[in-house]
Amino acid sequence: MKRFFGIFSVVLFLLAPIVSHAEYDLETDTSDPLFVLRDDAILSETDVSYGRDVFRLGQKMSYGLNDRLSVSGRVHYQVDFVGPEDGFSSIDIGALYRMARAIDNDARLISDVLFGFKFAGSSRVRTPWFADSSYYAGLRFGRQWAGVSLAGTIKSTWIFDETRGMSYIDFIPESYFRLDENWRAGFGFTFRKSTNPDYNQEWLNLKMVAQFGRTQYIGHFDYEFEDEEARVGAKINILF
Repeated sequence: MKRFFGIFSVVLFLLAPIVSHAEYDLETDTSDPLFVLRDDAILSETDVSYGRDVFRLGQKMSYGLNDRLSVSGRVHYQVDFVGPEDGFSSIDIGALYRMARAIDNDARLISDVLFGFKFAGSSRVRTPWFADSSYYAGLRFGRQWAGVSLAGTIKSTWIFDETRGMSYIDFIPESYFRLDENWRAGFGFTFRKSTNPDYNQEWLNLKMVAQFGRTQYIGHFDYEFEDEEARVGAKINILF
């Protein structure tokens, strides 16, 4: 893990001078970890990924009720090429509220509250596999510059089950660079600590983003250290 932190720090050092003086439209940069929808805006996010012989397909729609509050819904389906776990794994309903904008304080810090529900789909495909439903709430905070965004998210998830209930906390630091008018790069880690040690995880997340107008094309690579699992995927964000 220390090796990856070292690589991460070197990348930050090399990219910062490139993007520090750039000027971009932050309101249409939907892959920015601090992005928030504006009033009446709609965001469609379609994603596919593959890892450990499982193909996953997800569709998320978000709507901005005003410049601070947005709501979202997501459906997730998967195909298991070596086992029986085919079907809808979850339906998510969530919301995000911007507590503090950069213009609201001298430090120009941004903070958000996020919360939601995840309802299990097929009895064969659940996340975690035994959970009928899970609930989450979290805090996201960070700072945006013209060419760089740095963010951190702390999110707690609860699963209520008489025999196998549990909870876990995710800490997610992220960095995001606007390299030029059309290209961005993102780096992040997800550290998960669970009351059930079998669900402890450490993910490395890398993504490249191409933006044309209000549409973004994203390719990503994710690696989980505990189970040595690699996942590759693609995503399309369209802002209406």
